[in-house]
Amino acid sequence: MPVTNSLAAAPSCDVLVVGGAGVDTIVRVPALPVPMADSYLVPHIDAFVGHTGTGVALGCHRLGMATRFVDVIGDDHEGRMVLDRCAAEGLRFDHVVHESGTRRSVNLVDPEGRRLSFYDARHPHDLVPDSSLWREPLAGARHVHASIMAWTIHALTDATEAGLTTSTDLHDWDGANDYHRTFAYAADLVFVSGSRLDGVEHDVVANILAQGRARLVIVMDGARGSRVTVRDGATFEVPAVDIPGRSIVDSNGAGDSYVAAFLRTWLRGGDARAAALAGAVGGAWACGTAGTHTSFIDAHELEAQLARRRRS
Repeated sequence: MPVTNSLAAAPSCDVLVVGGAGVDTIVRVPALPVPMADSYLVPHIDAFVGHTGTGVALGCHRLGMATRFVDVIGDDHEGRMVLDRCAAEGLRFDHVVHESGTRRSVNLVDPEGRRLSFYDARHPHDLVPDSSLWREPLAGARHVHASIMAWTIHALTDATEAGLTTSTDLHDWDGANDYHRTFAYAADLVFVSGSRLDGVEHDVVANILAQGRARLVIVMDGARGSRVTVRDGATFEVPAVDIPGRSIVDSNGAGDSYVAAFLRTWLRGGDARAAALAGAVGGAWACGTAGTHTSFIDAHELEAQLARRRRS
């Protein structure tokens, strides 16, 4: 699988995002869970370039960080959607093509903006592209963020050996699945959803810190805010934020926007609390428009929102 460069050669980057490109089909439903019925009349069903790697990469790019994205996609309509979106945004996306196609999902969204996702990973579990896909850009990167595709663990390992900082998002890990555990132990910053950690969160976070290399574990929990645990430090909470004039429409992509805003602040020398507040603002901003990755906060708006909170 030869590596294809979608843009001309680029300079060194702040963040290299590895894996996680795909397309979301959004279906708006009257309630979650959806009651059993033969059919529903729903608003327009739309497809968006989505998934976690795309979200983190586009979010970092929109925040002014030099960003590069690498992944495996298909020679299909969805793959061309990803290529066109990255080109339109000016985000460098290096990729290889695989016959299994481009990842996709169908996301049900209720009137409160909550979602239920049906994920089609498509690629064979043992797929590992040629390592040049990530090793060449890694040589010019400052930080590597790996989505949890099976092969991206090699990029995390290579980044650590090269002395770079790393991060990953475990999404809705329950603390028990061994697939996620490999990533949990391999990254410096570990993001995870709180959606399946009720009653076990303290133990799961403690285990990540005891067995892995994490400096921080960040539990993102939607309207309940986020909780950050610092290695050799304390756990603190950052409430979810409301942005005046920007109501919650759709939570698709909010976690990715949180990660991007967190990374911007942390890589600029901010402490964990400042980074988590930035993440909360970035995540809230993403909820203000329908669809996945349709609205990313930029650096000017992020700083304005943070300044407003410092004054209040």
